[in-house]
Amino acid sequence: MKDYRYLLRRKIKPPRRILRARRTMPRLRRLAPAAWLAAPLLAGLLLPMAVVLLRGGQPVPPAVPQVTASPATPGPAAEEAPQPKVAVYLSRSRQIETLPLEDYVSGVVAAEMPADFELEALKAQAVAARTFIVRRLRAGDSSGVPVPGANVTDTVSHQAYVSRAALEREWTLGGKSAGLAKIRRAVRETRGVVMTYQGQPITASFFASSGGFTENSEDYWNAAVPYLRSVASPWDQEITPNLAVTYTFTTSELIQKLGIADRAIPASGHLAASSLARPVSSTSSSLPAEVLSLTAGHRVKKISIAGTVFTGREVREKLGLRSSQFTWKRQGGKVAITTYGNGHGVGMSQWGANGMAKEGSTATQILKHYYSGVSFNQVSTLLKK
Repeated sequence: MKDYRYLLRRKIKPPRRILRARRTMPRLRRLAPAAWLAAPLLAGLLLPMAVVLLRGGQPVPPAVPQVTASPATPGPAAEEAPQPKVAVYLSRSRQIETLPLEDYVSGVVAAEMPADFELEALKAQAVAARTFIVRRLRAGDSSGVPVPGANVTDTVSHQAYVSRAALEREWTLGGKSAGLAKIRRAVRETRGVVMTYQGQPITASFFASSGGFTENSEDYWNAAVPYLRSVASPWDQEITPNLAVTYTFTTSELIQKLGIADRAIPASGHLAASSLARPVSSTSSSLPAEVLSLTAGHRVKKISIAGTVFTGREVREKLGLRSSQFTWKRQGGKVAITTYGNGHGVGMSQWGANGMAKEGSTATQILKHYYSGVSFNQVSTLLKK
């Protein structure tokens, strides 16, 4: 540049090679910003991410860029890459719908999480949903499917799913196109990302909301899973609507639903004193109850009711409660049971994820909080042809 200006001052015509360089420089400056914006995405696709430390100093790679990157439309190569197919058994029509993986994930997110949740929460849900089905596809697992030829059902026994026809009818034509576009954006920005532990796709369980803590897997399913550990989830208590719900039962209803034999019920009783009995309280109840132990997630682990010992999960399922974190007290001639949170409590709390996102957490941070020690990988490396 200095030589070029010198020649101009001397009114000497610059050589053609300098003029050509001068003409191309504005074009290079125009391209520079786009190149800089594309660099993180290209780097994430071509280069391994730097290793970071989790709690306890365990090194794991952070999420691939699609989890945390700024909104970007995948390039032609990504769009043209073949996707695994998912065969979904539609429980109402009793038909099988087969579709590409990413379309299936969109249908799951639409069914499992409100579209008005924060984008980062929707992205975390997309990764969890994708991980769940990829684990089944990789293992050839079709358990719980009532007919041959399907990989999964559209019910909460696996993952809830909204079919293509329902998305068109109820979302696109039903005035919810903006919400569907947001969900598809969350899926697109996490395209192909799954969670792994020691190289294997995890069981990415999730639930609606907790009462302040998630559960260890063995406290609900009797199997200790290293990445499904109890963690604090205070966001649920701050933003979850109807966090506490009260059910009222007569004594006879409880006897019938719990399957307690008449001979096991004393003529009168009271709640036995116990330092662990905080979630259950009663005065002069005809069904004496005592909490014997609590889980790490502050839920009822074991409870004695009229001399019969139940797990918190058994009480929840027998009585149709939202949660196994509950209080129990006498109100007149009935028993009022108040539950806190909604769901089994293992894995990611969806309302907790939304609370984290509202405070600025990324999908990667949300997932690493609820799934201990996980790494991130691409579907293409786990489902190789």
